[in-house]
Amino acid sequence: MIITDTLLARRQAEGRPVRVGVVGPGFMARGMMNHIHHTTPGMEIAAVFARSVDKAHAALEYAGYAKGETTDADNAAGIDQAVAAGQVAVTDDFTALTAADSVDVVVDATGHVEFGAHLALSAIENGKHLVLLNAEVDATIGTVLARRAAAAGVVYSGMDGDQPGVQMNLIRFVRGLGLTPVVAGNIKGLQDRFRNPTTQEGFARKWGQDPHMVTSFADGSKVNVEQALVANAADLSVHRRGCLGRDFPGHVDDLTTEYDVEELRALGGAVDYVVGTKPGPGVYVLATHDDPKQQHYLNLYKLGEGPLYSFYTPYHLCHFEVPATIARAALLGDSCIAPLLDDHGPRVEVVTVAKRDLKAGETLDRIGGYTYYGECEKASVQRAERLLPLGLAEGCVLTRDIATDEVISYADVTVPQGRLSDALRAEQDAAASPATVGEGQR
Repeated sequence: MIITDTLLARRQAEGRPVRVGVVGPGFMARGMMNHIHHTTPGMEIAAVFARSVDKAHAALEYAGYAKGETTDADNAAGIDQAVAAGQVAVTDDFTALTAADSVDVVVDATGHVEFGAHLALSAIENGKHLVLLNAEVDATIGTVLARRAAAAGVVYSGMDGDQPGVQMNLIRFVRGLGLTPVVAGNIKGLQDRFRNPTTQEGFARKWGQDPHMVTSFADGSKVNVEQALVANAADLSVHRRGCLGRDFPGHVDDLTTEYDVEELRALGGAVDYVVGTKPGPGVYVLATHDDPKQQHYLNLYKLGEGPLYSFYTPYHLCHFEVPATIARAALLGDSCIAPLLDDHGPRVEVVTVAKRDLKAGETLDRIGGYTYYGECEKASVQRAERLLPLGLAEGCVLTRDIATDEVISYADVTVPQGRLSDALRAEQDAAASPATVGEGQR
């Protein structure tokens, strides 16, 4: 979104920067705050929430803020006073951040579903645009949150820079050329569903990341979450549970011969991922064009004879691109990626699958943990079989033994009481038309 640099430069010249409230100052948020502070004119960090204010102060110090440039605030008025004085407010009350008049856009960088649900509603109810670095909450209750945001007149958006956002930008580009995207894919370097925080501890320590988050990348949960987001934003389906997910050591352009075009047409397009494909890590879109005249031009421009044409982005730059999302939301009213808000509801869900043999009475741990991984599934199948959404698995207690690689359903667990995420999920499910979700939607 090159236009955002012009709009931000204008805000800088006017002395009216877009002011950002950051919730969850972890690995990604630290990099984003550093980028905004040093290299994003027309935008500034207004406030940071963390359960430990020391963590927030440490993140701001990492991002280059001096101690005199930050101050603690207990409420919204305190945040507004701090921002008016040219300081960044630090708070351990996220509702103070979402209520502050000096915050234009709230960024959720937590990765937690239940907390993310509370944060999203608070931001929306206070008229704040919401940018998610929290794909997990988006994949679980994104449709209902996006619908509430639209009703409130604020933008709900996933992020530029992460694979779903990069795919959606590429899909929009391809559609603008007059082609029809039929595959949206993710390129991975590793896929092993049995990885856990112990096996990934060394990698996590090397890069200063959370072992559970790193595990969710390695065990396939994250890529399945990401591809569900794309399916639900772009009206795509999935071939089978878990995607095709093939090892493919060739170049991404060679994927044009690896898919059955008629099957893709019947599905209405599908999301997928490949392992080991070059260049990576990146994303790809395979598309068709029905006009023979335009096919001739595409061939001239070295995209081949079809019927599938390859488009790809060979990188995703994560936090470096988040300011573009913030600017799109605040200055253009545009979302990078968000669920479609029609009567169909989600097209693809992410379900919970046992990572090892599990016993009745066990409590399921976090995403990227020791007990389960996530796989894409058609929403119609998830609903018909009452399969447990990945984002709601944490804290559920098993009522029977579950074998390795067995999918877990609501009938197999006792769900914790009183969770907002479950209530929002029920609202989302009730709003979807069963006859038009998943396989029956086309």
